[in-house]
Amino acid sequence: MTSVASNTDDLLLECVERQTGESPKCAVIWLHGLGADGHDFEPIVDEFDFDQLPALRFVFPHAPMRAVTINGGFVMRAWYDIVSPDFAPGREEAEGVRQSARQVEALIARENERGIPDARIVLAGFSQGGVIALHAGLRHRQRLAGILALSCYLPMTDTLAAEASKANRDVPIFMAHGQNDPVIPYDFGKRSSKLLKAEKYAVDWHSYAAEHTVCYEELQDIEAWLHKVLADVC
Repeated sequence: MTSVASNTDDLLLECVERQTGESPKCAVIWLHGLGADGHDFEPIVDEFDFDQLPALRFVFPHAPMRAVTINGGFVMRAWYDIVSPDFAPGREEAEGVRQSARQVEALIARENERGIPDARIVLAGFSQGGVIALHAGLRHRQRLAGILALSCYLPMTDTLAAEASKANRDVPIFMAHGQNDPVIPYDFGKRSSKLLKAEKYAVDWHSYAAEHTVCYEELQDIEAWLHKVLADVC
């Protein structure tokens, strides 16, 4: 495990990194949820079996510290401010979403510099991190290997048609949600999935008898999906 930071570019976030072998050929950039940090999903690497794939680099960035309105203005790691307690799509703070998307772009660019092209990068996230993965991935100008969006929803739907990237119109998208999620209601994720499918995006939707978490069955499905989307490009 390594921790990586930049002294010159304030868009490049500090990250935790895990590699499954030497000289990684592909990368997974995985964004944590509200109030967590890059270490939150670091242990997930040990749950996967990637023996049949070339070496992967997992990048777990730490979100910036910012005040979160629904938490009384308490400062915590967050990808954007949440300004309404109903958590409804469209109530997210747009500039924070866009700033986080720019930071994701900087992480993708760094992987390019380290020899991993966009087509070998999966953009992943849980909860707030999943919101950013969807927002940034669908707008990214180069084709990605896939988008993994867990327990989240599609933000800023009113700007997607104008801002969507043609390169990622058919990118594989894995969306999953717990049916008993008390934080981001299941219906938010399901409606987002239906919206994207109506726009002909390649969404693979999964639901689980779980709350706001990643359950064992979900981990198995994620592993199978990662094998599927990375096998050809890696």
